[in-house]
Amino acid sequence: MAGRAPARRAAVPSPRRRAAPRFAIVAARFNERITKRLVDGAAGAFASHGVPATRVDVYWVPGSFELPQAAEHLARTGRYAAIVCVGVVIRGQTPHGDHVAREAASGIQRVALATGVPATFGVVTALSEEQAWDRAGGEVGNRGEEAADAALEMAEFVARVAGRGQTP
Repeated sequence: MAGRAPARRAAVPSPRRRAAPRFAIVAARFNERITKRLVDGAAGAFASHGVPATRVDVYWVPGSFELPQAAEHLARTGRYAAIVCVGVVIRGQTPHGDHVAREAASGIQRVALATGVPATFGVVTALSEEQAWDRAGGEVGNRGEEAADAALEMAEFVARVAGRGQTP
């Protein structure tokens, strides 16, 4: 069959390597020295689970009240498997801290529910600065590390459910 082009074989798609998931840490600058320890705890948790530092982005916002808004914007980009929110709210002598902590907690929960992207609560709510330090790597642990651990677990849960259409 002269003049006929050789038959083409259908292209076989090469297996695509799935990119390692990305994570975000959103940190409140208010009480920044303590919050920095929470960020370090979260970053350390990611590293200990094999997540390269290049796959973790850190964003700073003015305070804990702003955490949900930042988390929602990040979640809606579709870039992140989970978002860790960290900050410090010290009650002080007025109920202002109570309002900030409540709105941060409910806002972060709303982000996760509305977007499907896990958003975890690593906000220290304390009665004193001493209590806050204890929860930022002191005697009581590190709430940033705990929030990153929860983010990793929830990201895995979401990925398994999406992959199989059922709970693990």
